[in-house]
Amino acid sequence: MTSHPRSSSVDLDSPDRPFDNIINFRDVGRSINRLMGKKPEHQMATAKLHAESGTAAPPNINTDHLFQLPHVRRQLINLTGKAFERSLLWRLDWWNFFKVLALAASGYRDDAVVIVGQQVMSPRGLVGLGLDMLDSSTAEMREVFELFASQNGGGDRTYPVLVHCTQGKDRTGLVVLMLLLLTGVVSDEAMTADYVRSEPELVVEAEERMKEIRKLGLSEDYIKCPDRFIMEIRRHLDERYGGVEGYLRFAGVEKKKLDVIRETLVA
Repeated sequence: MTSHPRSSSVDLDSPDRPFDNIINFRDVGRSINRLMGKKPEHQMATAKLHAESGTAAPPNINTDHLFQLPHVRRQLINLTGKAFERSLLWRLDWWNFFKVLALAASGYRDDAVVIVGQQVMSPRGLVGLGLDMLDSSTAEMREVFELFASQNGGGDRTYPVLVHCTQGKDRTGLVVLMLLLLTGVVSDEAMTADYVRSEPELVVEAEERMKEIRKLGLSEDYIKCPDRFIMEIRRHLDERYGGVEGYLRFAGVEKKKLDVIRETLVA
C-alpha cells in the first residue's frame, strides 16, 4: 500500500476540517471570507439551520454519508452534455468530423473520443473548453441557477448547496466563479486564489487521473488549475454578454431570481 503526501488547502489538524477522505472539498463562503479578510459565521449559521429544521446538530465525527443526511435533495445537471459535445464536433475539420460520426455509429465511441480529444480538446485547453461550456451549455446553466434561486416545500431557500463534478475544479469551478461574480463584492485576487487551491488538493489522485487523460491524447495541463482561468472567463462574460448577469439573463434566468441568489450569498 502506497501512501500519497497530500498538500491540503485546509488545516488537517483543525477540529473543524471538512472530511478526511474527500479531496478538494471546501466551504467556498468560508474560503472567500478568509481571503477577503472577513470572519465567517459558519458554525453559528449551521446551528441555526439545525434549530430551524428541528434536527440535532450532528456530532463532529465527519463520517456521515450523504444518504444519511436529512432534507437533502440531489439534482444531476450535466454541463458537458449534448450541446457541449456538438460544439466540440463542429470544431473538427470535415474529414475528422465524418470519421468521428462513422466511428461512433459503428460502436467505436472510445476511438471517436480520442480524435476529439487530440484535434479539439488539446488545442483548446482548459480555458478554451471553459469558454465553450459557457457558450454551449446555456440551458444547463439556467437549470443550475434556477436551482440556486428555488425554495423547498416550507418556503425556505435551498441552502446550503454542495456543488461537485469529477475533480471539482473545471465545471464546479466555473459555476462557483459565476456565483462569486454575481455577488459583485469578491475581488479578482480572491477568486483566483480560491480557484488555484484545487490543484494541490488533487495531487493525491494525479497519477491515476493522468492515465485517463493520456488515453484522450491530452497533456498534464488538464489536471492543473491555470491562474488565468478566472480572468479569461470573466473577460469573455464581459465582452460577449455584458457580464455574468447578462449571460444568465441570456440563458433565461429571470432577474428576480438572480436578485434572490445575490441576496442570499451576501447576507
